[in-house]
Amino acid sequence: MTNKTILKAANLGIGYIHKKETKTIATNINLDLKQGSLIALVGGNGIGKSTLLRTLTGIQKPIDGKVLLNDQAISSYSPLELAQNLSVVLTEKLPPSNLSVYELVALGRQPYTNWIGKLTATDVQKVQHAMELTQIDHLATKKHFEISDGQLQKVLVARALAQDTPLIVLDEPTTHLDLLHKVALFKLLKNLSKETQKCILFSTHDIDMAIQLSDEMIIMTPDNCVQDQPCNFIANGTFDTIFKDDHIAFDSEKGKFIIRN
Repeated sequence: MTNKTILKAANLGIGYIHKKETKTIATNINLDLKQGSLIALVGGNGIGKSTLLRTLTGIQKPIDGKVLLNDQAISSYSPLELAQNLSVVLTEKLPPSNLSVYELVALGRQPYTNWIGKLTATDVQKVQHAMELTQIDHLATKKHFEISDGQLQKVLVARALAQDTPLIVLDEPTTHLDLLHKVALFKLLKNLSKETQKCILFSTHDIDMAIQLSDEMIIMTPDNCVQDQPCNFIANGTFDTIFKDDHIAFDSEKGKFIIRN
């Protein structure tokens, strides 16, 4: 059985308008994100990963081409419809509040609650299930500022799970985490994509880890943006094109980057 395509980008051009001039970052991007897949977006600093994510999620308009979410142009969704089909986890700091972990995760149910914002039995069940999947039940009553960065990242993933969308997009979820928490979060995302059959797309600088755990990767370089399985990228030498530096090389036998003397 072939997995259903959740999001498709066709001949996409991304960039931004500055002083009435269009600045193009990348063109002719073609992507196919399927359910049950963990997909890592990688590339050098300033290459345009965040711009691509903002364009794929409808936050920013494309310069060219189109983005289809469940075979429908992402620009045609109302904000409420979009929130029921796509959840986004950004790296920005949370605004000051007194919310408990449970209340923060429950915010994921906002697209479904009535105008009072009261949780139904179904909402409560979704919130509890999201907290179980991310193993944060024991933190439910703690305030969000009382927990570690690694725990908070799990809470934000739980909030996205509670939102119950077919696609979850995360921008640099492992930033500010130590190695132990990075590995834990990567493995969590991998397990969630399989258990829930959601498509999970995330940008990361931890390329070696992404190679080991992702089903597919999207690599952005100054020349192009390509999607494939990590093993195929290793075989065709694509990883060598990420960094234009003689001191950094990709070792295809070890499947990771090495530093040359």
